[in-house]
Amino acid sequence: MNEKRNDDIYYVCTMIEYVARVTKNHRKDIVARISKKDMEHELKVAEVNHCLSFEQVSDEWIEQYGILEGNFDTVTTCKYNVPSVTSIGRVYQQLVLATAEKDEEAQAIIDVFASFISDEISYFNSNVYYSNPDYLRCSYQEGALLA
Repeated sequence: MNEKRNDDIYYVCTMIEYVARVTKNHRKDIVARISKKDMEHELKVAEVNHCLSFEQVSDEWIEQYGILEGNFDTVTTCKYNVPSVTSIGRVYQQLVLATAEKDEEAQAIIDVFASFISDEISYFNSNVYYSNPDYLRCSYQEGALLA
C-alpha cells in the first residue's frame, strides 16, 4: 500500500474520531451513517479535505450523513489528559492497516469502528488506546480484549 493511501486512511480515521467527539457519539454510530460507497468517496477526497479545517469537514459530514447529537462524551469524563484526535486517528489507522484486505480499506474502517474495540479505545481512563498495536490487532481479531 502506498504512503498516500495510508495518509488518506489516517485522515478519515481522525475525522471519524473528531465528528464523534463533536456530536458526542460512539464511533460506531458515526460509521453506521456512512455507507461503504461513501467511505470510499471520503478516502478518495481525503487529500483535498485535509487542507480544510476539521470544523468545516465535520460540519459537512454531520449534515451530509445526518449525524445527530448523542450522549457518549468521553472527553469530559476523562480524568487524565485527553488524547488528541490525531493520536487516536493514528491508533485506528494502524489497526485498519493491520487488518484490511487488499483494496478493502473502506470496509476495514467501517468494521474496526463498528467493533467492540472502538468503545474500548474511546474509554480514555483506561490504557487501551496506547496499547501495543499488535495487542489491539489480536484483541480485535479475537473479538475481546486479551488478558
